[in-house]
Amino acid sequence: MARTKEFNEDQALDKAIEIFWHKGYNGTSAQDLVTYLGLSRSSLYDTFGDKQKLFARSLQRYQKNAQDQIVKLFDESENIKETLQGIFKQAVIESLEDRITKGCFMINSSVELAMHDEEIGKIVKNNSRVMEEAFTNAVQKGQNAGHISTKIGARTLARFIFNTYSGIRVLARTGERDKQVYDDIVKAMFCLL
Repeated sequence: MARTKEFNEDQALDKAIEIFWHKGYNGTSAQDLVTYLGLSRSSLYDTFGDKQKLFARSLQRYQKNAQDQIVKLFDESENIKETLQGIFKQAVIESLEDRITKGCFMINSSVELAMHDEEIGKIVKNNSRVMEEAFTNAVQKGQNAGHISTKIGARTLARFIFNTYSGIRVLARTGERDKQVYDDIVKAMFCLL
């Protein structure tokens, strides 16, 4: 008779995201996972497979949550430029308050593993494609409403905006604490909008 799981997989994945985000894939040991998730080794491996599979599932969960959140923000927005300002303001606040310099889990994973792990590379590339599409649709919506300049095409501008956002997250990972640095980046980007 099969044993019933005594834990919630989504909650375990959320905890795995936290520890992988904080320590990175290579910095997280199997014992770290057992301790932090509060699961036995057998439960961990029976449910998620090995560490790499757990990491991939965690990254996919993070990706889906982030994408759902950004798409919802853009879909509900009546003024995309103001919504983008809010997104960037929040990114700056989080970057300045990020005392453990965790940055963005997706970007960190991209830098650490995407070139060495085919599955993680696919997740990262898919995330970039989906986010680029979400930002492109949002910019087009903003251009159609007259809130964003049409001097630059929607896709080109969306790529620039998304990569500027990603750059801010990388800068946070370096431990940058000078608010003026972030403000200058955001100001320059919004000059194009």
